[in-house]
This record gives sequence, structure tokens and C-alpha cells, in this order.
Amino acid sequence: MTTIELRELTKEYGRGGKAVRALDRLTVSIRPGRVTGFLGPNGAGKSTTMRLVLGLDRPTSGAALLGDRPCTAHSEPLRHVGALLDAGAAHPGRTARDHLRVLASSNRIPDHRIDEVMEETGIAPAARRRVRTFSLGMRQRLGMAAALLGDPPVLLLDEPSNGLDPEGMVWLRELVRRLADEGRTVLVSSHLMGEVARIADRVVVLGAGRLLADAPLADFLHEHGEPAEPDSLEAAYLRLTAGAVRYRAKKEA
Repeated sequence: MTTIELRELTKEYGRGGKAVRALDRLTVSIRPGRVTGFLGPNGAGKSTTMRLVLGLDRPTSGAALLGDRPCTAHSEPLRHVGALLDAGAAHPGRTARDHLRVLASSNRIPDHRIDEVMEETGIAPAARRRVRTFSLGMRQRLGMAAALLGDPPVLLLDEPSNGLDPEGMVWLRELVRRLADEGRTVLVSSHLMGEVARIADRVVVLGAGRLLADAPLADFLHEHGEPAEPDSLEAAYLRLTAGAVRYRAKKEA
């Protein structure tokens, strides 16, 4: 199985005195067989990290690897990593099936996988509908179908529960948990602390581009939370990240 390895990963935008450091020497390993919750305030560097892992952007220094290779070294990347970053990524004029067919053909994925992932994500009845007619929740399901298309060992999911109804939330929890139990590496970024608490085995927390925590969920709650708090993960997270938010505000002032 495949580990996501981030080694001294740094990303700066802009040049000279106006450069903004979105990630600051981030080193962490996201291991297979568990769900890792990826937490942090807006602007902490979570989306930047995912884009660097996927090869959609280049680091200023350091490395983001799938196992021992960058994503860009794989000729058929969907067979190695699946990602849900933007529910609006599908062309609105295409049908759901056509969207998945284009992705499958570009990565030499057999057509039978299209039917399998549409069934698995609950969009098979809407296979011939154009994406522009989909609700946000249906677009999220289509995004999950695309992420699963190559049966990859690694999954990166950015706010995957956006737009899902309560039934969809339960479906997503069960799916994500099953994927990790199959030995896959699952990284889930979310601001919904209750959902993260339900599915995560481990949490990685960023603040102002820096690593604030990398620990099993139970250990994180023990160190930063209070057992009597009803929303213990949210309280622990807010307690840990408050200083990082103040640091970012001071730096940008």
C-alpha cells in the first residue's frame, strides 16, 4: 500500500518582499489503512498541500510523494490517487457517464468501472443526465465516483460532505471507513468536526502553513481536549489553532 510522504514541503506565492509562504517546511507521513483528518483554519495550507500532492502545483522546495515517487511520475495517475477537490470540476454540458468515460479512457481504465462506481456512489439512475442539472450533493457523488474510478490506493477528499443530505452523510461515512479498512490511504479535509470525529483514526492539523499536530485522534483529544465537552474535537481544535490564527493575522497586518 502507498504512503503520502511530505518532506520539508514549502510553497511560496509571489516574489521578493511580497512573497506569501502558504506552507512552511511541512513534514508528515499519511499512512495506509486509516482515515486521516486534515484540519486547519482557512488559509492554513490544506488545499495547497493537496494540490502539491496531486502535481497540480509545484513546491518552492521539498517534496510531496506517493510512496517514493511524485504523482507526476505516474503515466496513469487515476490508478494511483483519486481526488475530490472541487464538485464543480465536471463539464456542465456532459452527462455523468460521459464525464467518467473521458477520465477512464485517458487513464486506460476499463469501461466496466464506470458502471461500478456509479452504482457505488448512487448516481447510476442519473447516468444520462447532464451535470448542469445536478444538485450540489449529486455533484459531490459524481466527484467521488471520479475519485474511485481507477480503484486507487490513495484518496484525497476536500470537504467531501458538502451538499450531502443526512442519508448522504451516512453513506459517505461508511464509504470512507470501508476504503481505509481495505488498506487504502485516506486523507479527508473538513471543517465539520463532528464528521471528522466519527471517521478519523488520526488527525493532522495545520496553522499558518505549519504543522501543529500529527497524532491519533484519541491522543489528540487527551492532550488538547476536555472529556466532558460535548464537541470535544472542535473544542480541542479551536484551542490548538487559536495561536496560529493570531500569528497569521499579525503577519498579514
